[in-house]
Amino acid sequence: MKNPKAIAMLVVSVVIGLGATVLAAGWLAQQGAMASNKVVVAALDVELGSRLNPQFLKTVDWPSGSIPAGAIHDPLTLQDRVVKTNVLRGEPILESKLAPLGSKGGLSAVITEGKRAMTVRVNDVIGVAGFALPGNHVDIVVSTHLDGGGQGDKQISKIVLENILVLAVAQEANRDETKPKVVNAVTLEVTPEQAEKLDLARSVGTLSLVLRNQVDKIGVDTLGIMKRQLLAGDTVVVEPAKTAEPAKPAVKKVAAKRPQQPGALAQTETRVCVEVIKGHTKNVECF
Repeated sequence: MKNPKAIAMLVVSVVIGLGATVLAAGWLAQQGAMASNKVVVAALDVELGSRLNPQFLKTVDWPSGSIPAGAIHDPLTLQDRVVKTNVLRGEPILESKLAPLGSKGGLSAVITEGKRAMTVRVNDVIGVAGFALPGNHVDIVVSTHLDGGGQGDKQISKIVLENILVLAVAQEANRDETKPKVVNAVTLEVTPEQAEKLDLARSVGTLSLVLRNQVDKIGVDTLGIMKRQLLAGDTVVVEPAKTAEPAKPAVKKVAAKRPQQPGALAQTETRVCVEVIKGHTKNVECF
């Protein structure tokens, strides 16, 4: 005959175990909800200049201790906002990646405040064989003729702009491309002063792009190179200006004759004379 007391203890143990499991699961769920927040991320890859809409966005749970600065929690606040950089799928949408409110999208939305976009014509050589892609930085070299001031024109090549951002090549502004593209136009981001220099440079000579390392921000002040220096292997040397030295008194020797005495032969004697210059007057003193 079974022991009723043992069966009752077993039933009580099972009930207590189930209750503890339910309480632990509820506690863990509550702690997980408290340790995470909803963050808006990209539901698919978004190109720079694109206007956001609900199909581009989704919300995910993000650990509260590692939420990036500028993260967005409500997708409704992103309606019609424009991204100024490429955003990959699953990447959080940050305020720093968005153009100012009211931007209409397109290339103008990604131009840095205070700067301008200017397009120059290039070919496969000027455009660094198509390796000058959006997001890269280049230097601008102009080859022209320098006015020689009556001595004829002198051909010179000179770097006129440095560390200029390439915004787009032809009509492409995607910065994720790594394959070179040979195009006939490149759009650059410049300040108003740089735009003036670039416009003048392309009107007086031939432009060339020089591709820079993406992390190299150091500027170099060059003097340019002329044709005669290129062929002779010379470099530009600036000589210091010479200062005028004070005039020294001129010393010269002259032969002075003594007056002839009666009955004596004329004799000559060599004397030393010094020409002394004082202001605008000259005096000769002999010794």
